[in-house]
Amino acid sequence: FMALALAIVSFSCTGPIVGTLLFESASRGGIGPIVGMLGFSLALALPFMIFAMFPGWLNSLPKSGGWLNTVKAFLGFLELALAFKFLSNADLVLQLHLLEREVFLAIWIAIFGALALYLFGKIQLPHDSVLQSISVGRLFLGLLVLTFTIYLIPGLWGAPLKLISAFPPPMEYSESPLGVGSSGNATMKELPDGAKYGPQQIVTFHDYETGLAYAKSVNKPILLDFTGRACVNCRKMENNVWSDPTILPILNNEVVLISLYVDEDIDLPKDQQFTSKETGSKIETVGDKWTEFMITKYKTNTQPLYVLTDLNGNSLNTAKPTISYVSVAEYYEWLRDGISAFKK
Repeated sequence: FMALALAIVSFSCTGPIVGTLLFESASRGGIGPIVGMLGFSLALALPFMIFAMFPGWLNSLPKSGGWLNTVKAFLGFLELALAFKFLSNADLVLQLHLLEREVFLAIWIAIFGALALYLFGKIQLPHDSVLQSISVGRLFLGLLVLTFTIYLIPGLWGAPLKLISAFPPPMEYSESPLGVGSSGNATMKELPDGAKYGPQQIVTFHDYETGLAYAKSVNKPILLDFTGRACVNCRKMENNVWSDPTILPILNNEVVLISLYVDEDIDLPKDQQFTSKETGSKIETVGDKWTEFMITKYKTNTQPLYVLTDLNGNSLNTAKPTISYVSVAEYYEWLRDGISAFKK
């Protein structure tokens, strides 16, 4: 059971990495995929190998006692918080709108607030020893958790919460996408047909053909954004990089953003479903369609993946055709290089 739980929880975010390595191995070969898989397997196996080679080291570990109950309770609170993160991922993919941003943050505030009270000794669980006093370490940890809890509270009113930007649902997936008390209508662009407001209120298309037609009508390059509703690094890029004052004007004014969700769970019409010649998988949903597009065209399956293209679908950045999770400076240079190539 523990092995199954480890596989489900630990490997859910590594699928794209391993998938890309396996695809590289099958299509190109070379030493790169071997080194990648070796590093991946070594990181998982090394702790078990070390304790198997030196079993005496296990005896040096602290003995169980009251401190271990505190550790287990602390990890239990964290596990409960992360469980809502995984539930939020499912809610995002299915677009149920049950765990919108405000609800998610309210739950986390309650969980970490209760954890702070527990660390301060105000709450006791059934197997805890009676506390006469708390240690300095426990007090310090309690203050950290309390600080984190207070930090979360402004998020209920639209604060970006950049320290944890990858965990809550995105701003546009909330009861008040513009924040409480913010109208924003006066400064927002009129939406073209088929577009929606995406992260940072950027005009975004979610269908390639619709976005391509609009890009041709305004003669702007296309920024393809292969993303996922449950993608942690995608949210980090949208909240920490796209929001930067040097990046946001470019995304708003100089490119046409097309965000293609590879986990979009909407069935394709029967006449558009097919079996992929590249992977052999059956393409049944919109997410499958964009995944197939990404693998066939760009030979990778990782998110986020950004591609700047001209109006014929050709990559504009010859040195680095695609880019993924990078810094603001690198993303800016990459955008500038591609836009300059489009204007030549």
